Parts: sequence; structure tokens; C-alpha cells
Amino acid sequence: MTVRTSLAPAAWALAVAMAAALFITTGCQPATMAHAGGATATPTAPARKFVPSARQTAFLDTLERRTFGFFWDLSDSLRGLTPDRWPTQSFISVGAVGFALTAYPIGAERGYVTREAAAERVLRTLEFFWTAREDTARAGSTGYRGFFYHFLVPETGARFKDVELSTMDSALLFAGALFCQSYFDRANPREARIRAIADSLYDRADWTWTQIRPPTIVLGWDPEHGHLPYDWRGYNETMLVQILALGSTTHRVHPKTWTAYTEGYKWGTFHGQDYLGFAPLFGYQYTHIWVDFRGIRDSVMRARGLDYFENSRRATLAQHAYAIDNPANWAGYGDRMWGLTACDGPLDGTRTIAGRSREFHTYWPRGATFNTVRDDGTISPSAAGGSIAFAPEIVVPTLVAMRDRFGDAGFTRYGFVDAVNPTLRDSAAGVSAGHVVQGAGWYDTDYLGIDEGPILAMTENYRSDLVWRTMRKNPHVIRGLRAAGFTGGWLDRAPR
Repeated sequence: MTVRTSLAPAAWALAVAMAAALFITTGCQPATMAHAGGATATPTAPARKFVPSARQTAFLDTLERRTFGFFWDLSDSLRGLTPDRWPTQSFISVGAVGFALTAYPIGAERGYVTREAAAERVLRTLEFFWTAREDTARAGSTGYRGFFYHFLVPETGARFKDVELSTMDSALLFAGALFCQSYFDRANPREARIRAIADSLYDRADWTWTQIRPPTIVLGWDPEHGHLPYDWRGYNETMLVQILALGSTTHRVHPKTWTAYTEGYKWGTFHGQDYLGFAPLFGYQYTHIWVDFRGIRDSVMRARGLDYFENSRRATLAQHAYAIDNPANWAGYGDRMWGLTACDGPLDGTRTIAGRSREFHTYWPRGATFNTVRDDGTISPSAAGGSIAFAPEIVVPTLVAMRDRFGDAGFTRYGFVDAVNPTLRDSAAGVSAGHVVQGAGWYDTDYLGIDEGPILAMTENYRSDLVWRTMRKNPHVIRGLRAAGFTGGWLDRAPR
């Protein structure tokens, strides 16, 4: 998985190791089928169409508006560089820039900013990345071979410290650019320029160079060591990487790349749901922000009688049921308090609470599925919020209840803070970030761009299909899906 947080330079090597460990334990081993003979799982009965109440609708309006503000207010208006987090001072996150590019058309559609202002911000962002320095120098460049470093220096947009060139974070940037390419479709010079640069950025990415161990795609590269020793394999957030690499017209990878990726899939049953597993919920959200998987299937899902949208719904329902069951007896968990994903946390260490030793973590890839549970009582609103399109009947009431429960400690200027831990409620000793509200729990004080993005984009997809219906027109995404073997639904009707 991608390293998804702001880190002190001394912690960088540890974070990369943590990411590789999560990747290895959830994705790179041969697939293990929980159903004998690979039998097709029984689809979950779809919920009746959920119609939010007037109060819930008003809250979603507020949530979108505030979350959009994170990207509009905090991104550099001259170069479009978006911070990894705020208010803690941090480096620029290339992945967060991809979410910002996705946010700007949403803001234009909702009337938060004019279409012209959104287009201008998009154009400046794309022009910066198109003209930024690319070479193998250890310092001073923004990328190489069409890909970009994971984190950048805010003042210059150059590589931050010794971070890696990231295929996944570059893919997030490309996805945002392609969304803007399809959204800004008017015949004026600014929007025509957006479309042209988006094409140029996407075409420049040399996906074949990332296949140091073909047919799989490497996590990243750095000038000190070359390609990293890990490849993307098995279900996780990087379906997006594979689809974009398959859709390239200049450096296209072979369809065997998709086959190799899916060979690492693991299936199982968790809290009554049969599905393709990955522990943190962000893995079920990221690619779905830009790709409408409803009704389209690759060979793996055709054999199962599912699609990836239904799979994400099942994962969401399973985590919800896990929180209601609450096997570790964490405070607050239940029908309206749930959601595990990679996020901030209160401290690294143990505390004795109510006579029981409890282990806590700061940033950690939290999650729960049939083969992995990583839970320290920390809930991220992004886990539920980014799943709103999959299961609105449980997510919308949850978000409203969180807003009511957290108050201004957890829902402020830019919507929900990144994380809350209701178990750690009595002492702030040892807490490394955020603050403890006596009797209520630990509350983060930071917002993370890569967690804000799924809340905004998936809420808009739930309400209007904006990103999905726009991306259903994008030729690069269409080409990538077809190369991966997807058929059915809207894809069969798309232009060839």
C-alpha cells in the first residue's frame, strides 16, 4: 500500500517498511480461496433505495462544502500543491494533489467556486507538473520517467528528503487529471489546454519502465537504490495503477499484468459477508472514486457472480457488523460508530484502562477482515464516509451521528478531523498529537488530504454520480478496463 501520512524524516524508513509489510500480508501471496473449489459466493441482497431525510441532506451539504474547503483553501493557488495534512505543517502530497484535482470540478458543480476559477486552478496545477524538473538527481527534481515523488517540498515542489518515486501516488494524480480532462470539455482556450496537458502527463508516464519484474508493476523507485523490491499484487487500492498502465497509448503494459495482479486475491467470510479481502477500507474506495464498477466485471468477478462495487459494499457491511459485535470491547463502537482504515492515532504504547492493558498506535493501517484485524479503538470518519456510495443506508446515519457526538472537537472548519478514539478518554499522558477531551476520548486535530478526498468524492458520487459519469467518457479509462478484460453494463455501450 502507499504510505499515507505526514512523517518526520527519521520515521521514513520505518513507514516504508510498514507499508511493505501490509502489502505482503494482504496482497502478494498466492490466492487462498475460502470457498471450496472456488464456488461462486451468494450475492448480498441489495438494500432498498435509501432516501436521506431533510436533516441528513442538509448535513451532506455542509460536509461537502467544508471538505471541499480543505483543497481549495490550502492548495497553493499558483502551482496547485496540496499539503499532506493541516494544521500541522507538512510536505506536499502528490496523492492529495490528485484528490484536489478531483475536488475542483465538484466545487464548480456545487457552486462553491465558479467553473472559470476551478479551471484556472486545475490548469496551473497541471502546468506545474508538466514543466517540473525530471531527472535522476537526488535533490531538486519533482519526478522521473513521467512519475512523481511521493512527497514534495512546499516552497519548490522538488523531492522531499529521500522519499520514493511512487507509482500509486502518481496514479492518483493522473486520475484527478483525467477527471478534469473529461469534465472541462468546453471549446475555450483554458479548457482545451487542460485537456491537452492531461493527455501529455498521462502519455509521458513510462509504465513499462516500472516493470522491473514483469509483468507486475513496482511500488516505486529512488535514485539512491533504483526500483524498490516490492511489486503490486493482490487486491488493494492499486487497481487504479493497473488500469491506467493498461490504458496507456504510449507505454502500455501487457494484459498479463492484470492477471498477475489478480492472482494474489484472497477470498473469505467475515461477519456474514463473503468477499475479496483487504483490511483497511480505503483499499475498497480509492479506485472506485474514479471508476464506476457497477455492472462491469473482469474474469475473476464473472466467475463469482459479483462486481467490485458489490465487493466493496460487502466489505463495508462486514466492518459495520464487526463494530456492532465489538469483540475487543472498545469504547463507543456500535451501529453508529465504526470504520477502520489507515489513519492517525493517539500514541505508540500501552495503557491500562478499566483494569485492561490496551495497545495504541499513532499512524497505523487499521482494518478488519477475515485474515487480518488491526484495531486499537481508533475510528476514522473517512472509513465510513468514503464508503457512502456502497451502503448509504448505514453510512449517512453514521456520519450524522458522528457529527452530533463529536461536536466541535471532531467536526470543524474542514469537516471531520482524521480520527477519534473514544477509549482513551481520561488522560492525555503520552499522547503525541491531537488532544483528549475528558470523558469523551482522544480527538485528532489534523486533517489528511488523502482521507478528505474520499469523503468528498464518494459523497458526490452517491448524490449525483458526477465523477463516475464523467469518467465513463474518458477513453484512457475505457481502454484500460477493456484491456483488463472488463465487460458489461456501461462499458459495453462506451465508444470503441
